[in-house]
Amino acid sequence: MNEPGKSDRPVVPTKSAKMDYWEFHQWYTEWTKGRGLAKENEQSVQDELLPVDPAKQVDRTQSRVSKDDARESAADAEDLHSELDRVRQAACRDKQMRFTSLWHHVYDIDRLREAYRACKHDAAAGVDGQTWRAYGKELESNLQNLSERLARGTYRAKPVKRIYIPKADGRQRPIGIPVLEDKIAQRATVTVLNAIYETDFLGFSYGFRPGRSAHMALDALAIGIQTRKVSWLLDADIRGFFDTLSHEWLVKFVEHRIADDRVVHHIQKWLNAGVIEESKHVEQEEGTPQGGSISPLLANLYLHYVLDLWADQWRQMHARGEVIIVRYADDFVVGFQHESDARRFLEELRERFRQFNLELHADKTRVIEFGRFATETRERRGQGKPQTFNFLGFTHVCDKTRKGAFIVLRRTMAQRMRAKIRSIREQLWQRLHEPVEQVGQWLSRVVSGHYRYYGVPRNLEALGRFRLALYRAWRAILARRSDRALPTREQYAPLVARWLAQPRVCHPYPSQRLAVFIQGKSPVR
Repeated sequence: MNEPGKSDRPVVPTKSAKMDYWEFHQWYTEWTKGRGLAKENEQSVQDELLPVDPAKQVDRTQSRVSKDDARESAADAEDLHSELDRVRQAACRDKQMRFTSLWHHVYDIDRLREAYRACKHDAAAGVDGQTWRAYGKELESNLQNLSERLARGTYRAKPVKRIYIPKADGRQRPIGIPVLEDKIAQRATVTVLNAIYETDFLGFSYGFRPGRSAHMALDALAIGIQTRKVSWLLDADIRGFFDTLSHEWLVKFVEHRIADDRVVHHIQKWLNAGVIEESKHVEQEEGTPQGGSISPLLANLYLHYVLDLWADQWRQMHARGEVIIVRYADDFVVGFQHESDARRFLEELRERFRQFNLELHADKTRVIEFGRFATETRERRGQGKPQTFNFLGFTHVCDKTRKGAFIVLRRTMAQRMRAKIRSIREQLWQRLHEPVEQVGQWLSRVVSGHYRYYGVPRNLEALGRFRLALYRAWRAILARRSDRALPTREQYAPLVARWLAQPRVCHPYPSQRLAVFIQGKSPVR
């Protein structure tokens, strides 16, 4: 590896076994941004790490080569990813740089085509009724027209169609459905902006970021609690975050890094497009509709400046003990060594949020005792077992292995499971007269999807209860298809064996996923 004639660098860089979890976590975050670089990119990585000579620094159009060079070779019609790679390198070199020329990346035909293909083929249409397949019948002419409008500045964002979906607690969650061309333009914009902001976002931010997932956030939290001196947790919830974030502040945050007025102007167009609800156009002076392609990036950007940078500075300057943070979109958990730190952080966080038009949910935000030492401490005080908390669909519980080691046990949230089973029963009634095989195929996909998310180690019992509930619901539905008695187990067993798969663990242990160095041992891969 890394020799003449070889292509790739080693998969796992060597690292001292003495570093602790959060040192490793920072290194792991940086490594995953650029792992698997081919040989031709090695020089660019080296250049990125070297000091930049101001006299040799490229101008702030970053990815544009000179026009003469572009004419000299057809190869300078540059690959989309190599264009953004130069933007990323410039963002890495200078954290204060403001990018003045980015919009030409967005209206590039190839990037718009890539954004179109990334859209869901069967997604609901927006207010104009345009579907993915209908748009694709004359794809090239449609994309050419869209590109020209984006380039000229005549593109107009359309209102978002608002629908409501039920939440597990019985409330309704508002979802926005943009028109297809807005989705395409937003996806292209997000791809370009990610090249900049992925170099800025901190390591404990996981939501809606390339190469990151909810399970990485769950594993980071579990390992942080298990390996650090964490005895208190702040379980926080932001009230109506996507509906209340300030447009004024959001534009200011964007302008910290983006000086291209066209990018900022189009983001404002999407923010101010409004929503169509019950055939009425409603203006939006704050918030960003959930469901838009650009909404997750804007949410991460808002919380990066409001929460992440502030919290990272707070734990370095004010915390008496250790502090860990894990955030996934607007859901976050903060762990503390001392209760006094947790209480102080919560009070200062309330004031911080108040300055930026955000508010913590009074009933869902709490400080609880949780961690390696919480069980023994509470037993000595006669207070019983530590409280549990919910994060990303799992209930987290203090537990021990058979050998007595402390672990964070993760189980499917009971409320989520009940809501899911209720929804499946309703759909089974709607499918009452469909062929059994067709219903079985649908149930098989439902079960597989449930296992893929909730199939974490030590959660097989909850998966088994979910499968049993579907078994009983389907058996009851089959009995209503005729006047005969309820199917016997012998009659029903072949259907269950074929369509309702046995519970299985689909995810590794947290230490295996993050390859954490534990007790001086080599990383487990």
